Amino acid sequence: MAFGGGCALYFALKSEPPLWPLLLATGVTAAAWLGARRRGLSRRWTLPLLMLACLAGGVAAAKIRTLSVAGPIAPAMSEPTVIEGWVVDIDSRGERGARLVIAPVRVRGLEPEATPIRLRATVRGEPPPPGAPVRLFAILNPPPAPAAPGAYDFGRNAWFQGLGGSAFALGETRPAVLDDPPWRLRMEMRVNAARFALAQAIVARLGERTGGVAAAMTTGHETWISPEDQQVMRDSGLAHILSISGLHMAIVGGFVFFAVRLGVAAWPWLALRVSGKKVAAWAGLIAVGAYLIVSGAPPPAERAAITASIAFLAVLLDRQAISMHALAVAAFAVLILQPEAIVTPGFQMSFAATAALVALAESWPPRTREISAPWPIVWAQRLGNWLVIAVMASLVAGLATGPFAMQHFNRTAVYGLAANLLTAPVADFVMLPALALGAALEPLGLGAPFLWVAGQGVDLMLAIGQGVAGLPGAVRTIPSAPAAALPVAFIGVLFLCLWRGRLRWLGLPLALAVLIWPRPPAPDVWIGDGGTNAAFRMEGHAVVLRPGVRQFAVDLWSRRRGLEATARPAEGWTCSRFSCASVARDAAPLALWWGRRAPSSDQLAALCAQAPIVSVRAVVETLPSACDGRLVLDGLDYARGGAVELWGEGASWRALWTARARGDRPWSRQGDPDFSDSGG
Repeated sequence: MAFGGGCALYFALKSEPPLWPLLLATGVTAAAWLGARRRGLSRRWTLPLLMLACLAGGVAAAKIRTLSVAGPIAPAMSEPTVIEGWVVDIDSRGERGARLVIAPVRVRGLEPEATPIRLRATVRGEPPPPGAPVRLFAILNPPPAPAAPGAYDFGRNAWFQGLGGSAFALGETRPAVLDDPPWRLRMEMRVNAARFALAQAIVARLGERTGGVAAAMTTGHETWISPEDQQVMRDSGLAHILSISGLHMAIVGGFVFFAVRLGVAAWPWLALRVSGKKVAAWAGLIAVGAYLIVSGAPPPAERAAITASIAFLAVLLDRQAISMHALAVAAFAVLILQPEAIVTPGFQMSFAATAALVALAESWPPRTREISAPWPIVWAQRLGNWLVIAVMASLVAGLATGPFAMQHFNRTAVYGLAANLLTAPVADFVMLPALALGAALEPLGLGAPFLWVAGQGVDLMLAIGQGVAGLPGAVRTIPSAPAAALPVAFIGVLFLCLWRGRLRWLGLPLALAVLIWPRPPAPDVWIGDGGTNAAFRMEGHAVVLRPGVRQFAVDLWSRRRGLEATARPAEGWTCSRFSCASVARDAAPLALWWGRRAPSSDQLAALCAQAPIVSVRAVVETLPSACDGRLVLDGLDYARGGAVELWGEGASWRALWTARARGDRPWSRQGDPDFSDSGG
């Protein structure tokens, strides 16, 4: 907990700290702890010193990780450029087309030392396979900034994934002639090509809809999943099944473990000579490693693989596999390797859910074994016990992850418990094991029957999700609480899980912090990064000036503030190719100019005459007299600050800029959002 708190403290800083004070603090606190132990001081003294040392170590580890992954970040280029490079992998589909991960070899206008190591590019048409040399004519920008102050930081996520830029292709993707890539890149592309070929084979076997979901759960490729199916899975609370994470690793590793252990037990000669449990643990480790490679090793899958591997290693070392100690070791291992995981929703939700389930298992009364009971009664009792355990496990895990889902995603699937209970038997015992067998045998041409079984499970899951998502009030939107609420809730959840006895319920009010924390008033105006779109608050709605433009950012901001996004009315507004303003003077708080060229003096004066706030995407050199007393924001403001939220305070406005909330960090370079397809 203390080490994770140190990692979180590093990411909460507004400016980048130097390394040497962090290393010095870690060394001093560690030496103080060791000295106290050698002197035989009581735990009352040594435990706080140990926690201080871990806290300082977490800050230092996060700083070291930031330095180790540092790479060039693309500048915001005002003109299109030519990018030549290798297709490393195919990412999920974005709003404007397929997205590729490219290892650029040459970027026109950039020196080799300033060329990013990896780029995410949105291309038109069918994406080329991994390993293909390509040439793009594209707009290049840094990774996108947060859509609103305090929202999820895509740039920080890209920094730790080694993605130094975002490109949007303006024409067709053409082949390129390049020198042979380094051997590591060549091996990575070969693995990704095999993964994509497996995904294509699964889709060919099962069809695009069913096979697309199956391919996502097997290889991590979400290219074939339609936006409608993704929305159904979110609204029903089943979206976590699509992302390869702890559930998938646990089922695949557990299935292999129990299958191998059963096989050893069924062979008496082998069962008398080896430990079936340890042989099965080795097989589970191999299965987890193979699944990690097949999935493309995204960060959530890496964290899940580490956690599963710790459990199997505990079996090999004759330790208890499911315990708080094992979970602590897994969390420590993940945070040492990926300190940035502490601020990601996946890590927070998976470890909170796992801690809650372990606490439930520790407090669950032991099952009374039946003696000479008729088998119908035995099976009926076991079925009842399984149903009770399944309901309690889903309920406890849902409650533990609730604060994080509310804060990060602002959505609560009201009937998610029912959907997961209906889906769990199919997913756990049929769909995912059949997918694992089918994927393993498909290269040999023997995977068809297993994939067919998995496809039936996928169809049933989609049908359950569609039915649940269609129920009245299936989704509830909850605005984000202030930033301090989530750490408080995290402490409350951990206190509930780690403390023994009735005093653990003291953590319940803390765990409910995100739900009960008072929300500040929503902003009156939001203007997106670069001034390309804007919205204003009116009677609980976010009235969007350019519906459909950067819709992902609009939806994210409106959900965070508890507003329902609606399009501006057709009447009462005068809109041209580059601008939009209300007809009546001051009927709306905002007028928007999104053209790349600055408006003329007359055009700017007309905008100022219609609204108290005027947003101009371009740089404005001089203001006409009509803009006196009006708030005019231009391209320089957006280049420095990114997106902005505004609150009216009498005749003045209070602004909160993304750059201020983000701080001056290595990943906080701004770009032009018009070509940053962050809403994949």
